[in-house]
Amino acid sequence: MSDAEANAPKALFSARSFSIASVSAYLQALPLAIILGAFLLLPIMMIVVVSFWDYDFASMYPDFVTFNYGETLGSWVTWKTYLNTLKYAVIVWAITLVIGFWVAYFLAFHIRTATMQTLMFLVCTVPFLTSNIIRMISWIPVLGRNGLVNTALVNMGIVPAPVEWLLYSDFAVVLAMVHLYSLFMVTPIFNTLMRIDRSLVEAARDAGASGWQILTNVIIPLAKPGMAIGTIFVVTLVMADFITVQVMSGGQSASVALMMKNEMSLLQYPAAAANAVILLTLVLIMVAGILRIVDIRKEL
Repeated sequence: MSDAEANAPKALFSARSFSIASVSAYLQALPLAIILGAFLLLPIMMIVVVSFWDYDFASMYPDFVTFNYGETLGSWVTWKTYLNTLKYAVIVWAITLVIGFWVAYFLAFHIRTATMQTLMFLVCTVPFLTSNIIRMISWIPVLGRNGLVNTALVNMGIVPAPVEWLLYSDFAVVLAMVHLYSLFMVTPIFNTLMRIDRSLVEAARDAGASGWQILTNVIIPLAKPGMAIGTIFVVTLVMADFITVQVMSGGQSASVALMMKNEMSLLQYPAAAANAVILLTLVLIMVAGILRIVDIRKEL
């Protein structure tokens, strides 16, 4: 018997094993694929389809028109609203990144025992056990004209009259968003910092590096995947937030999500769907840009 004839059964067995393994892998992934298809891809496809429909003051009609996108992209009000939303996203991202990194750094490198680290992290999560709306509204009696901050400032003689811009302003919107979304930056950065091999820090210190050099040349570069994940969380949440903008600005500011909410309240569903598609595209471009800069696969 030749070597080819002898090896033929082995090759056939290997091919069958590979085929069975492939089918098994597809079967294992099938439930998740069905869930994602039914609850993610299908709704997005429906939104895209509806964005091309026609509508009037009472109903919408299946059609293929492009004026929903034309009215959206051709209006300076819409462009101003998108820029305002991006402004909120950038400001909140920058503040939460600083807060999130230093909180995570303190927990990871200055708390020595794992038990205390867990306890301190749980303390950070306690405010998030309540509703977002309750935590947001709780700022109103603090920042209001007769609130705690203004009362203290007036009584101490720092200001002659209550400060008006503390509430119902962009400052109040940003403050509430930072409060709401800081944990989404702390958690992935803390997870990344905990994975850093402490021997790298010790080696840098033994080589004569200062604390600042260790931070900038060792810790921050290794923490970039966590920062990227936190950035994706915070930016997407801010871009989709409308209730915070509506309540904390007192109706004096706007965001894309708030604009869509108003369009849906007026039964302008195709226009709202067109805005949703544009916003989704913008967010996906931003996420793709982040993923091009930082490889987060090792954190997933």
